[in-house]
Amino acid sequence: MAKEELLTMEGEIEEVLPDGRFRVLLDNDHRLIAYTAGKMRRFRIRTVAGDRVHVEMTPYDLSKGRIVYRERSVGQGPLAGAGGGRRGKMNRR
Repeated sequence: MAKEELLTMEGEIEEVLPDGRFRVLLDNDHRLIAYTAGKMRRFRIRTVAGDRVHVEMTPYDLSKGRIVYRERSVGQGPLAGAGGGRRGKMNRR
């Protein structure tokens, strides 16, 4: 028997909940509770309220999901910050 396909939907984070969970409002006005995928946690991708995300869900339980992608918004990226990471101006060579 083949594994069931996951549904992938887009939405926006409404609220940050305790324990690494988020309340997400999907584009079809459906609300669900989602957690960040392991790769997002591993690479420390931060998500805050208002971010656009892609959520994977199983067809068996449409009230829970997993955030697999956070879309970049204007002003984000490696050059948007001040100084480019952990090193400050004094430690550059």
